[in-house]
Amino acid sequence: MATIQWFPGHMAKAIRQLEENLHVVDIVFELVDARIPDASRNPEIERLIKDKPHLMILTKSDLADPAQTKNWIAHFKAMGLPAIAVDSKANITTKTVTKIAQSILGDKLAAEQQKGLKERPIRAITVGIPNVGKSTLLNRLVNKRVAQVGDTPGVTKGQQWLRSSSKLSLLDTPGILWPKFEDEETGQKLALTGAIKDKRFASDDVALFALHFFRETYPEALPERYKLSDADLDLSDVDLLLAITKKIGMKDDYDRASERLIQDTRKAKLGRYTLDRMDGDRND
Repeated sequence: MATIQWFPGHMAKAIRQLEENLHVVDIVFELVDARIPDASRNPEIERLIKDKPHLMILTKSDLADPAQTKNWIAHFKAMGLPAIAVDSKANITTKTVTKIAQSILGDKLAAEQQKGLKERPIRAITVGIPNVGKSTLLNRLVNKRVAQVGDTPGVTKGQQWLRSSSKLSLLDTPGILWPKFEDEETGQKLALTGAIKDKRFASDDVALFALHFFRETYPEALPERYKLSDADLDLSDVDLLLAITKKIGMKDDYDRASERLIQDTRKAKLGRYTLDRMDGDRND
């Protein structure tokens, strides 16, 4: 299986920028993809923010398995990390986020008030991997298109302060991946959900990973989408990919079929799914 190449220079710069700006912010908004809440947590970000107050925001929740999202939110809260879920259209209000941030920072804000300091906006920094939905969320929070939005990873290259309201200011940062994945599966999950640019991985490898996952976890998804027979489902993953290639009219072009399968998965045409599984009773 080919090695995924994915750590461009601007990400190393973004890590330095994050480190330099942490001291000027009150709270970190850590965005993770609700389909991969664990795989999309950047260990470099975790290392840098340490004990800094922060809010976990599970994005794209309308694409994820709702039961799994609920379990993940409970898991993060059990770890002492406040967490909320938002959909792909960032259907969340500035008032909601501000209220949560004020609650997390309650002691600090109260101490400033006791000292007679003038009330000021909460300063928050948004961090996360590429294509996790930061720009979409920011545009929603500031109620205008000031953060550039794209459907490919790596759109935001610099940093900018955005005034969300009189009580909240946001510092945008580019999406940051990390230099080395702990395991190959993490790379496959990031590739399948769109965190890594398509040209940096072999589409058939990722398509086979997707096929295996859906067969094991959501067994009705593939037959419904591609009109598969029981005989098709008895095939190996490789042979099943070839069968799907023919069924969708691509003859022997399994590379194109692999790309179609990846896009179908990303657009939830196989249904809502969560790659990182969390049992409801697990809180470790």
